[in-house]
Amino acid sequence: MTGSGLFQIGLYFAVLVVLIKPLGSYMAKVYEGTPNLLTPILRPVEKLLYRIFGVHSDDEMPWRTYTASVLVFNLLGAIVVYLLQRFQQSLPLNPQGFPAVSWDSSFNTAVSFITNTNWQGYGGESTMSYLTQMMGLGVQNFLSAATAMAVLIALIRGFVRRNAQTIGNFWVDFTRSILYILLPLSIVFTVVLVSQGVVQNFKPYRTASLMQTVSYDKPVVDSQGNTVKDASGKDKTEPAVMKEQQIPFGPAASQIAIKQLGTNGGGFFNVNSAHPFENPTPLSNFLESLAILLIAAALCYTFGKMAGDTRQGWALLAAMFIILIPLLIFCYYSETIDAPYVKNLGAAVTSDGNMEGKEVRIGVANSALWATVTTAASNGSVNAMHDSFSPLGGLIPLFLMQLGEIIFGGVGSGLYGMIVFAIISVFVAGLMVGRTPEYLGKKIESFEMKMSSLVILIPAVCVLLGTAIAVIAKDGVAGIANPGPHGFSEILYAFSSCANNNGSAFAGLSANTLFYNIVLGIVMLLGRFGVIVPVLAIAGSLAGKKHVPVGSGTLPTHTPLFVVFLIGIIIIVGALTFLPSLSLGPIAEHLTAIK
Repeated sequence: MTGSGLFQIGLYFAVLVVLIKPLGSYMAKVYEGTPNLLTPILRPVEKLLYRIFGVHSDDEMPWRTYTASVLVFNLLGAIVVYLLQRFQQSLPLNPQGFPAVSWDSSFNTAVSFITNTNWQGYGGESTMSYLTQMMGLGVQNFLSAATAMAVLIALIRGFVRRNAQTIGNFWVDFTRSILYILLPLSIVFTVVLVSQGVVQNFKPYRTASLMQTVSYDKPVVDSQGNTVKDASGKDKTEPAVMKEQQIPFGPAASQIAIKQLGTNGGGFFNVNSAHPFENPTPLSNFLESLAILLIAAALCYTFGKMAGDTRQGWALLAAMFIILIPLLIFCYYSETIDAPYVKNLGAAVTSDGNMEGKEVRIGVANSALWATVTTAASNGSVNAMHDSFSPLGGLIPLFLMQLGEIIFGGVGSGLYGMIVFAIISVFVAGLMVGRTPEYLGKKIESFEMKMSSLVILIPAVCVLLGTAIAVIAKDGVAGIANPGPHGFSEILYAFSSCANNNGSAFAGLSANTLFYNIVLGIVMLLGRFGVIVPVLAIAGSLAGKKHVPVGSGTLPTHTPLFVVFLIGIIIIVGALTFLPSLSLGPIAEHLTAIK
């Protein structure tokens, strides 16, 4: 590790902390319907949208109606994204003449973007037309992020309200999330990115002649563009020589802004934020990585503000920082130590450490920072190849996803996951002292614990069961590019990423196959909506309860003691659930390398 690298990491968190309170306070005003900075401009637009779509903003919903609205709306979104891909060859804004995407890949991508996962089994610049990127993927970046933010606000109302049968109006919460928060921030961020050199145009691709030809092995594809397998199930290749290179263009900056702010993560180009057209300068790298955590972190303050006690939000935020920062430092350290697997990389090793799979202009420190925050949040964008990290360095992003994407997590989804862990923590504490557990003045009873258990168990089951199926299925094993523990890690990472709606990958796994497109698509659906439904059920149950005054036996949930207890519950649950699988993957790979 270097002093410069540590300084850059420290600066990152300092700027993030400074922005949390003002943005969090602003978002609280937005959701409470009180005047804010943009009310004079956007309130007439908001009313107009309600009239156009027939929304009665004063009509509130019980939790079941709220849930149905979430599910139906996202189903319609999936259908639109699917059809755009299937018919893109006949639609405008397709200067490269890209053909229709295969049905299984279209299904996987549609599910991926409505679930805020943004798992990409395709190369954006070689598969998707400009129209598909904008109307399909770009629009869903807004819609999926706003959906999770609305669910979080509904859960907060569950704590605030007393003896209520409703938890708000989904369409109002959804509209305000986009109109007042995501859209203004994205417009500003897009302008900044364009000023840094991120492309934003509709030009056709251009061809440039290389100064030196490159020989390589090219994958063999069939008439539909799918890779051909050899007798052993591996991708078949043939020798090829590259003399020219295509320079891709497109409306990238606008999609990159919301992919970061909305913790979506899907890259306009195949190599995501390692591409110089997505992330060209040190400033763009800093701002894009900052945007990953910005809204998710600020929502903690919004939670405390709306709950009437900002200390509650700071407590959850402290728990997130206390878990994230040591894991980040360990990841950075693992990429710089003089380990055997680093020595064997030869020219990829510099005085800074393992440069395998990393951009020289970005470096080890910023690659480790990005890898950690993108998997702490359910973002999944990358500026380095996670598959090339050292075994222990790659373990950190993997473990952060397996914790349930609650260490900041996605906008909205991370915080409601953390609140569920807080509910579990006060329940365990109540069992220890023999009192009925309470959180924010609401008793935590059997129904809340059943729903909280589903929130924890569903993603975990998807990860472990999905990985087990893939490693015993012929089609699952066929996608592995590396034998041994690392091959297992590639599969484990894929299911951890999809079940927790992250979207990053160990790229050694060939996942754009019928098997992985379908199985991972199902896992993404369960990991998203299998959590949203019980969270909204908790919100409805809590809203119907009376407020319990604080007594001498009430556990304070804003103190350092509770923060430590909450962290312990999170780490124990994660360790007990995933340590065996991690031992078979990155830990075994590390031990094999050092013996």
